[in-house]
Amino acid sequence: MDGSFLVLVFLIGVALAFDFMNGLHDAANSIATIVSTRVLKPHLAVLWAGFFNFIAFLFFGTAVAKTVGSGIIAPEAIDNAVIFGALMGAIVWNVVTWLGGIPSSSSHALVGGLIGAGVAKAGLGVVVMKGVIKTGTAIFLSPAVGFGLALLLVLIVSWLFVRARPNFADSVFRKLQFVSASLYSLGHGGNDAQKTMGIVAALLFAHAQANGAKGGDLTIPLWVVLSCQAAMGLGTLMGGWRIVKTMGSKITKLSPMQGFCAETGGAITLFLATHLGVPVSTTHTITGAIIGVGSARRVSAVRWGVAQSIVVAWFITIPAAALVGAVFFWLWKAVAG
Repeated sequence: MDGSFLVLVFLIGVALAFDFMNGLHDAANSIATIVSTRVLKPHLAVLWAGFFNFIAFLFFGTAVAKTVGSGIIAPEAIDNAVIFGALMGAIVWNVVTWLGGIPSSSSHALVGGLIGAGVAKAGLGVVVMKGVIKTGTAIFLSPAVGFGLALLLVLIVSWLFVRARPNFADSVFRKLQFVSASLYSLGHGGNDAQKTMGIVAALLFAHAQANGAKGGDLTIPLWVVLSCQAAMGLGTLMGGWRIVKTMGSKITKLSPMQGFCAETGGAITLFLATHLGVPVSTTHTITGAIIGVGSARRVSAVRWGVAQSIVVAWFITIPAAALVGAVFFWLWKAVAG
């Protein structure tokens, strides 16, 4: 069997391992609210979220995958060492933050790893600034939009249910949370799994070019779509319990109505970003939404110290993953040449 093919299989395996870890790391984003409101028990919540993570490919295209595969660093700079560095930068950072219970962004860890490995190979000129600026802008916009939509939804439903008995309202929103959690898990699977699709597609493109293929656009084969969605769904089934606790209870205490508003506001944000091909952070989005519903009750209901530590993690994710990505790029070059 050709050595180049074995390397390709190995790197695709590493990419799917990252995708699995992405689901594991970000399971909290999909289930934290529905678990913290006690609408679903954790083991049932991850089954619910994992299913909707997997079927997300039925509802979304591959615009985010193409942004990651060709819009962060120049496609011609991508090779085995760059892909390995990018994936390991993201994986290592995910492990560190998962062990610490810190809800950082798997998406931005991957982007950071890709930038770090790409720059280590070919310098700053390899960075596609348009895609990086689009992704960087989303760091600020996605939590802000999630915050605004969740706050608006709280105000709307509070007005609609102002005369309703508390027990009746609680019963209604416990049922509605099944819908909102499903939508958020769809958005999560739709945006996040595409990032790994983009990496695998870029790897396949690079191997095709190395074997003499000329020109052509970055395409996402169906088997890549299905394998990435499956890996993410399986990761979600494993759950990320440390981060669930941070997201579901440490930021603010949630009622079923607030959980519904947070999930719905976050889902709308993810749907918009995925449609526009912007790789956003599901962690940033749901954090902003949870803070939004907490602030609607009263500003002091939000534990701002916890929120501040989460925001700090957001800002250091890309440079930290970039550094690790560059180190693993050099390790690959040292070992494999």
